[in-house]
Amino acid sequence: MSKPYIRKGYRPGAIGRVVELHGRYYHQNWNFGLFFEGKVARDLSEFMDRYDEGRDGFWIADRNGRLEGSIAIDGVQAREQGAHLRWFIVSAALQGQGLGNRLLDEAMAFCKNMGYGRVYLWTFEGLQAARHLYEKAGFKLKEQYQGRGWGRQVNEQHFELLL
Repeated sequence: MSKPYIRKGYRPGAIGRVVELHGRYYHQNWNFGLFFEGKVARDLSEFMDRYDEGRDGFWIADRNGRLEGSIAIDGVQAREQGAHLRWFIVSAALQGQGLGNRLLDEAMAFCKNMGYGRVYLWTFEGLQAARHLYEKAGFKLKEQYQGRGWGRQVNEQHFELLL
């Protein structure tokens, strides 16, 4: 097996594989179901339909022709509200090997190069490995509350990074 490489931009099958990674991980670890997987599919498809290289970023981690991770920066409202970090995931087979750090570094370098002053993300309490990566990158927890935006009751969290 070769080392995964990161490349920017869409490739055929990327939407389906990113949705699959999210659907499997969040079902196995958090018992999320159809609502969550459908939301990821709809939101990611809508993002890719309006994807603009001059504003947005989408990176995939590829190992031996298989997508094993992703991250996106949605810049559509970056000037007003900040850039939105989304669809950050690494396959279970490659977790703990630094791939998440590499993907996050690519996304943050893009935001800096674009001159985005703020990056934010939504997650929920309990994703300790992801939270560690976010805080290591400088993200701060801004708010949290009980909500159902993920398809079931969780403690939703809003993180932001000022660049």
